[in-house]
Amino acid sequence: MREFLQFYIGGAWVEPARSVTLDVVDPATDQVYGRVAMGSEADVDRAVEAARGAFSAWSATSRQERLDVLGRVLDAYQTRFGDLASAVTQEMGAPAVLSQSAQVPAGMAHLAIAKQVLEHFVFDEPRGETRILREAIGVCALITPWNWPLNQMLCKIAPALATGCTMVLKPSETAPFSSQILAEIIHDAGVPPGVFNLVNGDGAGVGAALCRHPDVDMVSFTGSTRAGVEVAKAAAASVKRVAQELGGKSANIVLDDAAFGASVAAGVRALMVNSGQSCNAPSRMLVPAARMDEAAAAARAAVDGIKVGDPTGNATMGPVANQVQWRKIQSLIQSGIDEGAVLVVGGLGRPDDLQAGSYVRPTVFAHVDNAMTIAREEIFGPVLCILGYDDLDHAVRLANDTPYGLAGYVSGQDLVQARAVAGQIKAGQVSVNGANDLSAPFGGYKQSGNGREWGDHGFHDFLETKAILGYGA
Repeated sequence: MREFLQFYIGGAWVEPARSVTLDVVDPATDQVYGRVAMGSEADVDRAVEAARGAFSAWSATSRQERLDVLGRVLDAYQTRFGDLASAVTQEMGAPAVLSQSAQVPAGMAHLAIAKQVLEHFVFDEPRGETRILREAIGVCALITPWNWPLNQMLCKIAPALATGCTMVLKPSETAPFSSQILAEIIHDAGVPPGVFNLVNGDGAGVGAALCRHPDVDMVSFTGSTRAGVEVAKAAAASVKRVAQELGGKSANIVLDDAAFGASVAAGVRALMVNSGQSCNAPSRMLVPAARMDEAAAAARAAVDGIKVGDPTGNATMGPVANQVQWRKIQSLIQSGIDEGAVLVVGGLGRPDDLQAGSYVRPTVFAHVDNAMTIAREEIFGPVLCILGYDDLDHAVRLANDTPYGLAGYVSGQDLVQARAVAGQIKAGQVSVNGANDLSAPFGGYKQSGNGREWGDHGFHDFLETKAILGYGA
């Protein structure tokens, strides 16, 4: 049994204000394997007070001092690599190979990139007689989800540390143990007391209290669009900055000149990785309408190569994170069947050889109409929708016909054409032929959020801009 019954506040592990715990369930077995303390507004007050008390000194540190701290955190992170990978696999079901090759390395990459950016980031800039200063915004509330826990925590923590902010982290209460190890890493790296604080709990008890707290200067939230609306409402009364990375229903346009079978297969794998639980997942595949059956056959062949099973073994796809998510996915699969989409592979229930756990059949629907529920709603599971387009203009219209705008994908051999299509997609990040870059800005248009994370763009939401006029006179 894992137990996480204290909070990290002011550089020490402290007892919660009340004795309330939550059982943590292993999604691979549906069995309780741990307990986590659930915080309250009193715990939030204590953590924010610690962060506020540490802010003056931490924000006044030199660039080199913060570089040294980031370097120590990165070194300590690497020494706990195995512990982090094991925690992620158990708490949210990522296969061991994915935890080791992507989940844990993603957090490490954000630390390394923030350190690189900090070396040359311009905090003080002359413009004629005016001086432009970029200063740490203050105390930051960081609220993160369960799907890529280390990626989501470190893409916020790293730039917050680099820019001189202090923070209170509220990770997902259903996947809490990687954050506990991360707090131990930060403590062992000698981050000054109060700079980083951690309080566990749910959105109603801890998240909302952080968002409305008058001494919190900025909220960085990753989660569903529905929850993001509530975050913005709670923060509005104090007019604090809110940066949000929310839902997505990203289009993957396979152009007619693409290496078609390979591009479809790559799109299937990109959607199915992490059991489809990625906000930027390419969940709507757009193919030439005349090649729909060819795409469906290629997609089915790709799914046949996915091994679903025990994430601690050699499976390439584990369970989804919890039973609530499993039931939602089942309901949406049923809606796809009811609304007339063609079920190519997968469908309702668990794979036949799995009798327990939150496992979902890798599912592909073809001949999907963009008005169908499965094409409109974020499923957040291993369910791919294949839609047909008549020409490139139609493909772009379909891609943009969504309330979301987090990511987009284009594959094709004619790079001039692929780039032109990519430029028309209304999304914060568009990948051409599978390109990936953790230093590129990441964030959404429309209901996919506001602000940007990753790389140098990830620094800006943690900074206030001050203009001193007449500075050079």
